[in-house]
Order: sequence, then structure tokens, then C-alpha cells
Amino acid sequence: MKTFARHLPHYLVLFGLLLAGFAGLVLFSYDKAFQVGIAIATAVSYFAWGVVHHYLHKDLHLETFVEYMAVAVLGLIIIFSLIIRV
Repeated sequence: MKTFARHLPHYLVLFGLLLAGFAGLVLFSYDKAFQVGIAIATAVSYFAWGVVHHYLHKDLHLETFVEYMAVAVLGLIIIFSLIIRV
């Protein structure tokens, strides 16, 4: 529980970033191009958050870097498939 409490400010920032991205996707559902921009910005923010978080806690490794990149790219693929559906 101490570890979670120590990381809580970081997780609140992550939650805020993801919530803002989701809200942007919902609020701008009428503009597909803007939704794509919001999705890209959210993915980049998620990736940057992960890198900074692990850098600050001195446990940033290549595997962690690649993992955050892979999750961001997979998330973009899923969001793009939902935005650009026919």
C-alpha cells in the first residue's frame, strides 16, 4: 500500500490524461480528423508519462520503453479502427 500511495500523484496525472483523451473523443465525435489528432496526442502523452514516471523512479529500461510504445501504438490502432469505421 505504501508503494501505491507514493505513486498516487503520478497515477492521478495518468488518469487525467486518459480521461481528457476520452472526453475529447466523445465531445468531438462529429469531427473525425480532430478525433485522430486527439487519439495521437493521448497516445503520445501516455508514452511520455510512462517514460518520465520510470525515469523518475530510476527503473527505466529498454523493455519498459518498448512496452509503453507498443501499448500506445496498439491503442492507436484500436481507436483508429473505431474512428474510421464504415
